[in-house]
Amino acid sequence: MPSLLEISPDKLARLIGTPKCPVLIDVRTDEDFDADPRLIPGSLRRDYRLVQDWGSDFAGRSAVIVCLRGKKLSHGVAAWLRHMGIPADVLEGGFEAWSEAAYPAVPVSAMPKHQASGHTLWVTRARPKIDRIACPWLIRRFVDPNAVFLFVAPAEVEAVADRFDATPFDIDAPIQWSHRGDRCTFDVMVQAFGLETEPMLRLATIVRGADTSRLDLASEAAGLLAVSLGLSRMYADDHEQLQAGMLLYDAFYRWCRDATDETHNWPSPKKGV
Repeated sequence: MPSLLEISPDKLARLIGTPKCPVLIDVRTDEDFDADPRLIPGSLRRDYRLVQDWGSDFAGRSAVIVCLRGKKLSHGVAAWLRHMGIPADVLEGGFEAWSEAAYPAVPVSAMPKHQASGHTLWVTRARPKIDRIACPWLIRRFVDPNAVFLFVAPAEVEAVADRFDATPFDIDAPIQWSHRGDRCTFDVMVQAFGLETEPMLRLATIVRGADTSRLDLASEAAGLLAVSLGLSRMYADDHEQLQAGMLLYDAFYRWCRDATDETHNWPSPKKGV
């Protein structure tokens, strides 16, 4: 059982991918990280020796600290953060416990390089509908919470990517992050980032059905298509639409994870009838 200053892998797994997830900070040594270069979804890498320098970056947020086994490095960093007024817990058992429980982990080799300011930079076509909202949701919730997205004219995506050192996605070109066969870009990212859990695969099927006009793949695909098209009519600003879409995919993900067996009937049957 975790102490009052720890959080169990099971409890953390329930928080990851939700808007209320604390910031996850991986402080494994370079040697330990190189032995298994994967990250708990949404984690940021930081040098434990420099916590006094970067700790203030997380003011106003709560944090979970991850080292190899949940011992001295994570407890020391968490204590420093609490000293700085930042609520911080330690992942019980560290990355080893997370891995042994077979929870998903993102291979760093699949992630685009970070900009000098510390975030990944992505570029895609303007006026997003489905894939171009679903993919940013996936990235911000499970890969890089600080990711920046640029929406530009379709003909300029590759040139902008080149000039601004951004990663292009979901365009009709032979790039890493786009459709492959009958799979949409969201499918490709789910697989490449090691996120193939049952709820995520269920969501991927819904996204694929809506994005490729195969509404027979999942009964929910028609609803996602309708809401996505409605959002695109409501918002002229792509970033405002993305913010609204984040809530949409949060809801779909929670349904896929927790509520697929739940039904709703109205009016409720009368007792004794």
